Amino acid sequence: MDVLSTRSPVAETPTHHSGLSSTSSWSQAEIQSSLSKQRQIPPNEQSKLFSWADVRTIVETNKLDLIRRKPSERVVYKAWCKDVIANYGSITAYMCAERLRWTPLPDSSAETGPVFDYRDPTPFTHPGDFKILRNDWPYGSFEPDITHLIVWSKPRIQIDPESGLVTPESKQLIEAFVKRTFVTRLEQNRPQATERVLWFKNWGALQSVRGLEHIHVLLRDVPDKMIEEFTGET
Repeated sequence: MDVLSTRSPVAETPTHHSGLSSTSSWSQAEIQSSLSKQRQIPPNEQSKLFSWADVRTIVETNKLDLIRRKPSERVVYKAWCKDVIANYGSITAYMCAERLRWTPLPDSSAETGPVFDYRDPTPFTHPGDFKILRNDWPYGSFEPDITHLIVWSKPRIQIDPESGLVTPESKQLIEAFVKRTFVTRLEQNRPQATERVLWFKNWGALQSVRGLEHIHVLLRDVPDKMIEEFTGET
């Protein structure tokens, strides 16, 4: 079975900010600690978990709006967003400065969104043009064996402006990237590796970090050590 994917929306326009602060009051450890505490309550939320089969169906049917954070997590996430925007001007600016360490070109604007100098115009081709990170605010509605990664790209992913779908060429290159990066690695010590990987691209209205090109990758039953290999982070 092919690695599953879904459609891509027309790229949306973010707000560009300059003069970023160099620090944030929320460290990665604090983010994880806050999420951990929130996931302990209330108990009724803990029963509402999407299994791998559920997530596969959601991706296949393109009902991505069903994938969401729990109410308790959204409270913490909104507090974090408020703090980050106060310090950096926008979530996009924070991601560029602190998580991606990418500097937008001077001609970036509100109309273009962050524009970056890249080595290859084809997304997910040159290792310096993309970065794999854990989703700092993963969806607690997933069962615990599902890991949520995000692959950020400097080059834009081409889409069909009429349908909002990734072009056949874009889908092909994303599928190839996911296979060589994730599936091939999992095949070394995990049976049915293809069945353990899903990818999708959110609609514009569902994106919390707009303007920064990215896809979502979900992995099932993959050990933390291997996740650290993919992200380069412990």
